Amino acid sequence: MASQYILQIETATQVCAVALSENGVTMEYRELDEPNVHASQLTLLISDVLQACGLSFTDLAAVAVSKGPGSYTGLRIGVSTAKGLCYAAGLPLIALDTLRGMAEGFVALQEENIDADTRLCPMVDARRMEVYSAIFDHRLHCIAPPSANIIDEHSFNGITGSERIILFGSGADKFEQLFVGKAHVQVVPGFKNSARHMSRFAYETFLQGKFQDVAYFEPYYLKDFVATVPKK
Repeated sequence: MASQYILQIETATQVCAVALSENGVTMEYRELDEPNVHASQLTLLISDVLQACGLSFTDLAAVAVSKGPGSYTGLRIGVSTAKGLCYAAGLPLIALDTLRGMAEGFVALQEENIDADTRLCPMVDARRMEVYSAIFDHRLHCIAPPSANIIDEHSFNGITGSERIILFGSGADKFEQLFVGKAHVQVVPGFKNSARHMSRFAYETFLQGKFQDVAYFEPYYLKDFVATVPKK
């Protein structure tokens, strides 16, 4: 089988990440977990990853980008960069659901702790007690599609019996104390978005030929952007 190299970009949260995969397996990745570095560092990370693997844009089969939901600014930078690369190099564009990508990464890291009664709830932080989230079963089938949700102590009362739901991602960390004592809700803190989590998902999408129109594709913001006045 010929090698299909896919460049992967993840900028939906504070983490700025780039990975390169071969036939669905991560070869190399770089990531920075710092605020406001996407605009200045993303193209540098891309160059670094390609150089580390001894590849150029002409060797790529496609560019995959995390499409959202997530940070308005981060998504704009990631998608704009991906579209520019695809246009310049004549490559197909793959857009991946951010929350599904997070679930893929979490399962890869925690596979031995996930069974048929497990529900996965990746969360991207929004404002205050709000998050962008979705729910997947242990086979990564979507049970509840991406939506903006305000979380309180009653949010997961529908999980009953032997079922449990695992919350993870930048939006989940702030709920660690909220669900103390609730056995059916588990918060796993510290999970970070990463382009390396996208490899299998990107390759499957590539094989299915699910490409985006480079000229017209836009990020999936989920909510309209609201401008705010900077604090003095």
